[in-house]
Amino acid sequence: MNQTQKNNGPSAIWVNEPNEGQLPEGTTHCAFHSSAQNQDVGYCIYLPPDYEINTHQYYPVIYNLHGAGDNELHGFDDVRVLDHGIRIGRWPPMILVLANGGMRTFYKNSYDGKFMSETVIIDELIPHIDQTYRTIADNNGRCIEGHSMGGRGATRLSMKFPWLFCSVFNLAGNVPRTLDGYDPSSPDTFPNNYLGPSKKNFIENDAYELLKTNVEQIRGKLRIQIWCGSQDLSHLMTIRDFHQALLEANVDHTFLEIEGLGHKKKPIMDKYRDIWFDYHVDSLTQAGGIIEK
Repeated sequence: MNQTQKNNGPSAIWVNEPNEGQLPEGTTHCAFHSSAQNQDVGYCIYLPPDYEINTHQYYPVIYNLHGAGDNELHGFDDVRVLDHGIRIGRWPPMILVLANGGMRTFYKNSYDGKFMSETVIIDELIPHIDQTYRTIADNNGRCIEGHSMGGRGATRLSMKFPWLFCSVFNLAGNVPRTLDGYDPSSPDTFPNNYLGPSKKNFIENDAYELLKTNVEQIRGKLRIQIWCGSQDLSHLMTIRDFHQALLEANVDHTFLEIEGLGHKKKPIMDKYRDIWFDYHVDSLTQAGGIIEK
């Protein structure tokens, strides 16, 4: 991708070929045909070491959403941490899917149908993975997570479709009040130029409104973990706002402000790599997607 594509708003390169030697062990780059985008969409998938041996075993899946300007060739540090943890017996065998949601789409469908990132993830990628691989094809075996735009997307998607997941991990992803941006007098200004003239579309893309609508399917059923660096000032305010909304809705969750760290993912992962997947594993265990650790 060039710098113009990366920085000038929504765009997408839906299939991105990895360089030789780029993929971590156990990871494959694949693609499926998206009817919503009328083209192929790439993803990377990590399969645990025993996948080809234990042919009768079905595995829980973690969907990892990338940040702004990125694509399916992301999250390789996550893969390496998970693979190491599985091999030393810290975590049970799991599948990790690295999705492609397009650049700066925030995993929302545009009203004009040009970018259908929500549909690509929810209605196409997840069913494709369940049909192609030996997954636990239910919410008790499915988690979603992401960093930055990916954390924002994972949060909103889990609020909108809580019955699909048992666990969500938002790492430093803004949680804005999207409905507050609705202004039909400014159709050419974001988010109006992306979500369009209908107020209903703003409500359906607002994590706070979705929390209210689906609270009975969220409370006690979807486990929520939110982390943010204390120096990540451009993201921390909306994350604190959503944390407060969860408290007011009596939705139990884990909230951590990491002292002294900013928005970059790697320093946070380096600090917590030994427990990086503990929350998902605990969630899967409580939901019944993992019988034994």
